[in-house]
Order: sequence, then C-alpha cells, then structure tokens
Amino acid sequence: QVQLVESGGGLVQAGGSLRLSCAASGSFFSINAMGWYRQAPGKQRDLVATITIGGTTNYADSVKVRFTISRDNAKNTVYLQMNSLKPEDTDVYCCKADVLVRANESYDYWGEGTQVTVSS
Repeated sequence: QVQLVESGGGLVQAGGSLRLSCAASGSFFSINAMGWYRQAPGKQRDLVATITIGGTTNYADSVKVRFTISRDNAKNTVYLQMNSLKPEDTDVYCCKADVLVRANESYDYWGEGTQVTVSS
C-alpha cells in the first residue's frame, strides 16, 4: 500500500508565497515521475508541474517562473514552491506519483489534496 500525504496549504494574500510538500510512504521499489495538479470544484484537474526521477521538470504556462517543483528522492518527497501567488491560483492542490511497486509493475497514486486560497 502506498500513501501520499500533502501539507503546506493555507490562506495567503496575493503576492505571497507558500511551499507545498507531498511525502510518499509504504512498500515500493522506487518512484518515477511525481507531480502537482490542481482542481477547483466542478472543474477538471489541471497539471501544475511534474518532475522526473532524474530532475527534469515541466510546468503549466500559467505558473512558469512563479512556481518551482523539486524533489528529495531519499525522502520520497516532492515540493512545490509557489511565489507571487494570484487569486486565480486558488484551488485544491494534489500530488501524484508514478510508483514502481514491484518489478515491471507501476501505478499512479494520488494524495487527497491540500487547499490553497489566495485573497486579493
């Protein structure tokens, strides 16, 4: 069983910063790509940023320059540093991990999400 637990969300004023963390635990061989997604009520889940096990990153155009994704492979943790936050960044942020649970067998796991609210 693999679990992802996010932390670091909250309420911040426009222009402020937050740092999200997502830690994976359980029994598995390794974690391939990890990423952050966000979802508003009644809307589809959108990609924010992803990072491979080797550190290659990818960002949504709306967050480039402002957000930075990173990971600590030793701690099975992915981070999202969010700067210059805007009210339109308000969403539930969820992390996803592509986990190698046994040889040649990997699955996507999701965290439950953490609320980020940016006030104007």
